[in-house]
Amino acid sequence: MATDLEHLALRHGIRPDASEVVGAAAARLGQTARMLRYRESLGLLAPRRTSGGYRTYGERDLLAAAYAAELEERHGVTPAAIALALRAIEEPRVRDEIALLGRLIRHQPEPPRVAALDFETRKARALLRLAS
Repeated sequence: MATDLEHLALRHGIRPDASEVVGAAAARLGQTARMLRYRESLGLLAPRRTSGGYRTYGERDLLAAAYAAELEERHGVTPAAIALALRAIEEPRVRDEIALLGRLIRHQPEPPRVAALDFETRKARALLRLAS
């Protein structure tokens, strides 16, 4: 992974001390400023802001934007799909809902529930009710 990012940094001329406004960052990455702002709105980028409110893209921001674009192209997906994939990794509920959709699409049954786990869950909820 680090090697991929190193190659990406070399390919785009991204330096560790980078600090670029949106137009310069877009030009460096071969993207549009609008696309960078769109990726930011999806949570794929989080550039810092100057006291005047201007976005400044550091090394991590530039690498994130370049890597997101590479993943989108490699897998034939949109920036929104990448953002949802990140949510699925970070939020168990989203992951489980997407997994259920996958099973429905593939006509697969839900995995069997483990009775012991159900018992432990009920027991834990009862204890929590008693504690409150």
